[in-house]
Amino acid sequence: MIMKKIIILLIALAPLVSFTQKKKKDIQKTSFEVAGVCGMCKSRIEKKAFSIKGVKLATWDIPSHQFSVIYDASKVSLEKIHEGIADSGHDTKLATAKDETYNNLPMCCLYDRIVKE
Repeated sequence: MIMKKIIILLIALAPLVSFTQKKKKDIQKTSFEVAGVCGMCKSRIEKKAFSIKGVKLATWDIPSHQFSVIYDASKVSLEKIHEGIADSGHDTKLATAKDETYNNLPMCCLYDRIVKE
């Protein structure tokens, strides 16, 4: 009888144990160039990066155009981060903003684009 109660208790607690196990995080840090020119660009780029699930820290330096990011690779890929930034109108080496999005940026944010063949 006691053994039966123990088995029932273990069966009842099994789902709780599985919920307490957390997915292993894969924290990565990298930087890459993002096209832009001004403080409005900085705000837009960083805001977009923080809206991407898995991004923990994001900063863009205006003079060097270097974007530094810390992210959880178990939640988001580096390619998705590039694509997200391009969706905001800013080109990276791995993703190009759509012409329509780029053309809708404020005049002060229009950077020189590299023509890709």
